[in-house]
Amino acid sequence: MKNAHELIEKNVGLLTVLIIIAISLGGMAQITPLMFQQQTMAPVDGLKPYTALQMEGRDIFIREGCVGCHSQMIRPFRAETERYGHYSVAGESVWEHPFLWGSKRTGPDLARVGGRYSDDWHRVHLINPRDVVPASNMPGFPWLMENTLDGELTAKKLSVFRDFGVPYTDEDIAGAKDAVKGKTEMVALIAYLQSLGTALK
Repeated sequence: MKNAHELIEKNVGLLTVLIIIAISLGGMAQITPLMFQQQTMAPVDGLKPYTALQMEGRDIFIREGCVGCHSQMIRPFRAETERYGHYSVAGESVWEHPFLWGSKRTGPDLARVGGRYSDDWHRVHLINPRDVVPASNMPGFPWLMENTLDGELTAKKLSVFRDFGVPYTDEDIAGAKDAVKGKTEMVALIAYLQSLGTALK
């Protein structure tokens, strides 16, 4: 054999195994050090767990596909920080399971949207976005005003997140159903949106 690498290149099984090993080693070299850096594992000062209502709003955000068009991660570039605010840091997402950073921006990034607009603005925007942003191509979500929450699974959601390390108390979990029961999905989604980015000033 002229070249030793021909043995690997012509043997598909061996080549596949070696590719998997190379990718695994590279992945471990990138991921493992992050597990031991305190800044990636500790929550930022002021980070609070989602309330029961915000947790339900987060699930509505996922269900309605909002994460498909709105990222929640500001990159450390001047153009981004001038438009959206401070770049995202790992400590803001330590209690996110799964994190909703996203990768597509059909709409603006929402990482710092909390407190930027009033609840009324969000309500109008979610019912018919063109009423407040004429050039918007976002669909309306008027049914969120009609759908109400029963809270049957809210306590279980908080309990699961506590198992992931989110500091929910027994009182938080016990009162979760009553905190959301009878409220509209619109109220829950707005509560979630108003919480985004408020931990990092």
